[in-house]
Amino acid sequence: MVAYKDYYKTLGVPRHASDKEIKSAYRKLARQNHPDTNKGNKSAEEKFKEINEAYEVLKDPQKRQKYDTLGPNWQQFGGFGTPNSTSSANFDFNSFSGFGGGSSTNSSFSDFFEMLFGKEFGTGFKTQGSAKTGFEDMLKPKSMDRETDIELTVEEMLTGTVRIIERKDPLTGQSTSIQVKIPPGVKLNSKVRIPGQGAKSTTTNQAGDIYLRVKLKPHPQFTIDGDNLISEMTISPALAAIGGIVKVKTIDGEVNIKVPPGSQPGQMLRIKEKGLPRGKDTPRGDHLAKIKIVIPKNLTDKQKELYNQLLSLDKA
Repeated sequence: MVAYKDYYKTLGVPRHASDKEIKSAYRKLARQNHPDTNKGNKSAEEKFKEINEAYEVLKDPQKRQKYDTLGPNWQQFGGFGTPNSTSSANFDFNSFSGFGGGSSTNSSFSDFFEMLFGKEFGTGFKTQGSAKTGFEDMLKPKSMDRETDIELTVEEMLTGTVRIIERKDPLTGQSTSIQVKIPPGVKLNSKVRIPGQGAKSTTTNQAGDIYLRVKLKPHPQFTIDGDNLISEMTISPALAAIGGIVKVKTIDGEVNIKVPPGSQPGQMLRIKEKGLPRGKDTPRGDHLAKIKIVIPKNLTDKQKELYNQLLSLDKA
């Protein structure tokens, strides 16, 4: 048996309370029972959810009318029995959805709410707030969030940057410029959150968030492998055979690297901590220089003489 919930009693307002009185009561109770100020207090958390549910119904004229029309005898309608109240006359009970439904484990609303208004109003909400989101986020449907890609250079992923993106309102067509701060060390394919700039719910009047998926802008020299950066290092056959010191361009500038004798094509030479950030107080990734051996096309007479000497030694 699903119990009737007196939403007016939950908010401590009379049934004839104005919208202003309902909103004022909600804000006062929400502040008092917010999980951020009552950490570990389960009763406050449950009270907070009850307050949000009551406000979700009473702030909306259509939901409030349906709730008031049915009253405590709500279970006698919509397939639970035969209406015995004259208040049900001329009321469109077919406009209800979710009769006979149960609770959803992903819902922050009660069985009573879902059986009256349907599960679509009760799913996709967070069940507790946090210092980062605030209690307003508890009423924000995740379906209002939006995602898009943002291309960053390797340098921007290392040091961070500021971008201006354009957000177009689907209703008015107006464009709004939003300044976005990309933090240093952002990861490839990670998401940067822009709170409150997504679509706005007509049910809760809460705006979703925008998430920017980080993609790599093609770089002429560097590619990414996790936290490591990879570049190609071109050397001659002689240097590959004998070894020596060459300069390699990293994201921090040029550094000298030792090529060991007998180096092979595709071999990786590691330059420590010249890659991307791994996290706070953690060493950066590495730079990997991939060896590419280039055979000269146009040889001088002296080079031809030397290569012929090498060839004769190979035959010996």
